[in-house]
Amino acid sequence: MTKLSVNINKIATLRNSRGGNTPDLVQVAVDIQEFGAQGITIHPRPDERHIKYKDAFNLKPIITTEYNIEGNPIKNFIDLVLAVKPTQVTLVPDAIDAITSNAGWDTIKHLNFLTEVIAEFKRNDIRTSIFIDPNLSLIEATPKTGADRIELYTENFASQYAMGNKKAIEPYIESAALANSLGLGINAGHDLSLDNIKFFAENIPNLLEVSIGHALIAESLYLGLENVINMYLHKLQ
Repeated sequence: MTKLSVNINKIATLRNSRGGNTPDLVQVAVDIQEFGAQGITIHPRPDERHIKYKDAFNLKPIITTEYNIEGNPIKNFIDLVLAVKPTQVTLVPDAIDAITSNAGWDTIKHLNFLTEVIAEFKRNDIRTSIFIDPNLSLIEATPKTGADRIELYTENFASQYAMGNKKAIEPYIESAALANSLGLGINAGHDLSLDNIKFFAENIPNLLEVSIGHALIAESLYLGLENVINMYLHKLQ
């Protein structure tokens, strides 16, 4: 079964909008795990507009499933990850002013940089994943970085699927097949939702984990957080 890791950035955004500690990010993470999710994801950004660096430390003691920290490996981020030691770090090349992640890594252009960063994480026994577009050349270069997994950037699939184009899954199937042959684990994320997750998961061989935040939290406004998490788990079986 593909694991569901819930990205709780939007909970932090809601909390920050009024100051204080409502909703309580740590308690929400506890509840999400009790509801059945197999992981918690956070994506701290340099301006701390949602997840704050101190949140990463506060969450560590209560996460009993998998802890995934995403972000651009600038020095402050690297130092944070090495201090917290999550289960997994997902490297995302987002610009400082990006509203959300909008591209994967060029593993050919940035090979030396990624190799150096990943080596440091692996020396600290932290599993590494690279956020990447469904581009065969870039995936073929990924093992040279030392990464354990890739996270397929699924925005294009989600937008095309919403318009009825099911063929948009094809580059992801090809990418997953190549990744499997290279011994890379496969994660996926960005704009996956209750509408498209079942189709995506059924077509991607050996999909280990999906990280879902924005859609899951938005769906929970209508359907309830516990109910939505269980709906995802059912679709991922």
